[in-house]
Amino acid sequence: MITLTVLQRQNLKARAHPLHPTVIIGSAGLTPSVLEEIGRSLKSHELIKIRVMDGDRKAREAMLKEICAQLNAAAVQHIGKILVVYLPQEDVPEKKPAQRKGKPLSKKQLGSR
Repeated sequence: MITLTVLQRQNLKARAHPLHPTVIIGSAGLTPSVLEEIGRSLKSHELIKIRVMDGDRKAREAMLKEICAQLNAAAVQHIGKILVVYLPQEDVPEKKPAQRKGKPLSKKQLGSR
């Protein structure tokens, strides 16, 4: 399980604020298929919100701990029925910007743009 500093947690909360829940945990609870879906969402988005339909706060806290332990992720926030989970993506090499082929544009051509 990843631990976050206070400053990292604050920044992640700010990034998560406009997000919508990507995974919803229903009455069946945290099943293996739901856990797989959470893992896929974390790999593609890095930071996700999860909505839990269970009304028991302690059950939601247990789900958050289990998700973080199973997926080696970090718990960012648990507010109401929303859980925010973070899993940093592996270092992906950045793409080089596409270079223009041919001659550079003249002043006249640049002015017409």
